[in-house]
Amino acid sequence: MTDAPTPDTLRLPTQDGTLEHYRHRTEPVARDAQGPPPASRVVYSAAHVVADPLADAGPDDPAAVDWDTTLAFRRHLWSHGLGVAEAMDTAQRGMGLDWSGAAELIRRSAAEAKAEGGLIACGVGTDQLTPTAGTTLKDVRAAYEEQLEVVESAGAQPILMASRALAAVASGPQEYAEVYDHLLRQSQEPVILHWLGPMFDPALDGYWGDADLDTATETFLSVISDHSDKVDGIKISLLDAGREVALRRRLPDGVRCYTGDDFNYPELIAGDAHGFSHALLGIFDPLAPLAAEAVRKLDTGDTEGFRAVLDPTVPLSRHLFTAPTRYYKTGVVFLAWLAGHQDHFTMVGGLQSARSLPHLAHAYRLADELGLFPDPQLAAARMRQLLTVHGVTA
Repeated sequence: MTDAPTPDTLRLPTQDGTLEHYRHRTEPVARDAQGPPPASRVVYSAAHVVADPLADAGPDDPAAVDWDTTLAFRRHLWSHGLGVAEAMDTAQRGMGLDWSGAAELIRRSAAEAKAEGGLIACGVGTDQLTPTAGTTLKDVRAAYEEQLEVVESAGAQPILMASRALAAVASGPQEYAEVYDHLLRQSQEPVILHWLGPMFDPALDGYWGDADLDTATETFLSVISDHSDKVDGIKISLLDAGREVALRRRLPDGVRCYTGDDFNYPELIAGDAHGFSHALLGIFDPLAPLAAEAVRKLDTGDTEGFRAVLDPTVPLSRHLFTAPTRYYKTGVVFLAWLAGHQDHFTMVGGLQSARSLPHLAHAYRLADELGLFPDPQLAAARMRQLLTVHGVTA
């Protein structure tokens, strides 16, 4: 930080409405995190999609995706040894990417994973179904089955995502259990069950049939216990570290816990004397090199080294995921643009407008301080372009 402008400073808006001069990095942080998958944890990054900025598509039109750049970003994640969690909420499922686009994304990414030897799991939901007064549980099951068939046919592991339609139709815990029992009986291979909290999607409030999380947890655990041979693991996205730890200690043997807690991931992945969480995180989209570097330290038993790398990333993650949390995707794509993974800051559905300039400026500052950008000068130049568009000049 400096009070006077220099060639290496930017005038960044602060969250109190003022401008300050920020001295950015001029050289990248040396980092060699490419390599095979970590051995001590299974680590997935939920990946964003790259919009086609030249498509004449409005917010309500089907998503126009730049497939080449979208798949190139998946290769970037695999190069660091991370798995790709595809067609999840990070890819704007239900927020710009409809089921038709998601199905194509799944097929293309699964084929790319096979060619690259990369780990992939794909979201199975019901977003092709818009619930009405006449929607039944049978309709919800059929929607899930259609998506499950697409994922399994593509050769990817299914992630059974929480369903807005099921939340709207189910009358209580028993009907949730019936739907999941049906799906797990017919799945070809073990799946990952995903419990996404209402902070990520308000339509999922009261999931598992009860707004009381303790009661909902019992239903969730009952479904897992009844089908533990068909459940590879669970992904918990409730942003409550204590609840995740308590839940993972009650899982049947062989069922993994994949943290989806973008607030508390270092401590949850590091674990305690009773166990640890694997990872399936949206924040590992921008943090892929640091995440890979950190988890490989765990492979050698260096927990302190792991925390030393990953703990400083938490302020950035908490900032990106600040309420309304569902708009964290805007910050993820913004950082991908600054890092040079894509040539523009455009999102499907026009979601680039979902965060304010002060919010984005603070995300830039935090990422730059972490040494996250492979080319800090490129990141600064692009940040300057954004500032100019908003009327902030040097």
